Amino acid sequence: MYKVFINDKPIIITSSTKKENNFPVYVFKHTVFDEIIHKLKNDDIEGVNLYSIDLENDWGLFLKNFDIVKAAGGLVINQKKEVLFIYRNNIWDLPKGHIEKNESTENAAVREVEEECGIEKLSIIQKLITTYHIYFLNGIKLKETHWFLMHTNDSKKLTPQLEEGITEVVFKNKNDIEIAFKNTYANIKMVYEKYVQKVTS
Repeated sequence: MYKVFINDKPIIITSSTKKENNFPVYVFKHTVFDEIIHKLKNDDIEGVNLYSIDLENDWGLFLKNFDIVKAAGGLVINQKKEVLFIYRNNIWDLPKGHIEKNESTENAAVREVEEECGIEKLSIIQKLITTYHIYFLNGIKLKETHWFLMHTNDSKKLTPQLEEGITEVVFKNKNDIEIAFKNTYANIKMVYEKYVQKVTS
């Protein structure tokens, strides 16, 4: 299964016939993607399912509809198992940014977290998940973000990267995260859920 968000509304591309939500179902090979995007962007539907009989091939066909922008970021935990969040454009988020030319996803993830949060002593524990969302800037773009679980024991004062619109950087405990999730993106919830799943599995 692949999940791509538009304005936090999911396009779910799946080969499963099991109905797990109340979204309308379309057959992938009969889908006109411009129509689907228009419906999600402008109509009242909260998501769509695209049924595929060849998931990997159809996912490749889906990606060909977009300019893909690759990014990387981190879910960073400290010694207390608190999670590092940034506050950008009035929404709680996790630090991430574009992968530069000839830069590895791991190096990009660490660099972006360091730059956006003013933090050091980062170590990557493992890859968590790759998320996808569609946005509109000089055409239709698909952002592919590679997320890594990281650890730090850096205890110095954190510094938000103001020029990137970040006004706050803070480690949050479980209760604070639940509150933050009332004002965050669906993709960020997916990253955190994957982290919790890894920790408890």
